[in-house]
Amino acid sequence: MGMAHPRGRGEAPADEPIPVVLAGARGHGRWHLDNIRRLAAAGTVRLAGVCELRPLTREELGDRLGEPEQSADLAALVARTGARIAVVCTPIHTHADLALAAAERGAHLLLEKPPTPSYAEFARMSEGLRGHGTVCQIGFQSLGSHALPAIRNIVADGRIGTIRGIGAAGAWARDEDYYARAPWAGHRTLDGRDVVDGVLTNPLAHAVATALHLGGADRAEDVAGIELELYRANAIEADDTSCVRIRTSRGTTVAAAVTLCAEEPGEPYVVLHGDRGRITFWYKLDRVRVERDGAPPETTGHARTDLLDNLVAHLRDGTELLVPPDRTGAFMRVVEAVRTAPAPVPLPADAWRTEPGAGVASRAAKRRVVTGIDRLVTAGAERLALYSELRAPWAARPAEVPHP
Repeated sequence: MGMAHPRGRGEAPADEPIPVVLAGARGHGRWHLDNIRRLAAAGTVRLAGVCELRPLTREELGDRLGEPEQSADLAALVARTGARIAVVCTPIHTHADLALAAAERGAHLLLEKPPTPSYAEFARMSEGLRGHGTVCQIGFQSLGSHALPAIRNIVADGRIGTIRGIGAAGAWARDEDYYARAPWAGHRTLDGRDVVDGVLTNPLAHAVATALHLGGADRAEDVAGIELELYRANAIEADDTSCVRIRTSRGTTVAAAVTLCAEEPGEPYVVLHGDRGRITFWYKLDRVRVERDGAPPETTGHARTDLLDNLVAHLRDGTELLVPPDRTGAFMRVVEAVRTAPAPVPLPADAWRTEPGAGVASRAAKRRVVTGIDRLVTAGAERLALYSELRAPWAARPAEVPHP
């Protein structure tokens, strides 16, 4: 999407809150509901409507949001409320259609990641949004971190030398009932439609997108090649333990090793490897550590610009949008590679074990843990290597994914 000032229903006066509708207010949508509550208290937005299959109860809606209109029909809700922004946090395979329906009725968008489950849907949605003259912010919250320009400045100043590659590591844990939270969870397809709810494309998508961004390779044309290894310990259709290596058009290697079956879950991070040092970025914490040859490590914390706040500023005064769709094109190439790859390989029974879950809902919750995966995830980010190259006993090297 371009940076031209968007057309819409007319510019809201600067002292009036912008009307917003939220599609998908349960699950992760609760985070968006609370964020809208924060911005409403500041007078930036007002919640005009909620789109859910079942209306929110008064307890679910909470305080300080008034009485927003509720409907299961997003298009009709946008039309009736005059909303200028639609926040879409619905199942992955519904994103494109809902985004276009809202845009057709004049709403700009904050769309949860991944934008769509296929590159074709991404292209269809992007073209449709351009046709409607609406703008869209993709919900990669990590890309609002002020650490990113700080890291780029450190690299540009040559403080860690020439970048030889960028790694990303994510070792998370999810209980088995995580995959029962919704009919689409853990699926590659559902009722004949692509979903692609794997670890690389959804829970740890930020690791991939942030690494590509820091590599200056976030557009679709920046991808020259992709290698993938997809595995699963859980009884699901999608992957829960995977790695990817991307060759960029400028020759940089970007690699990510991730799992939802960690032994000791930790904070995901991106690491830039220079020939005279390294930079580690814990993107959920906005924390940066710079390690240079012959110097003590330096750790700094950074602020973050909220993506809905940024979208409002863009509509108000043309502030540059942080995550327009075209800046997620490279990530969508990875999504497409995962979508078209062979089904994830089930790990053998002796590669994983069952432990008590971390969930609070049930004391009987269980989770599957892949033996040695924490070490492999760390090594993958450090060496820019695939699991097979790290000699994981269950990993077999696949062929490179053909570049579109």
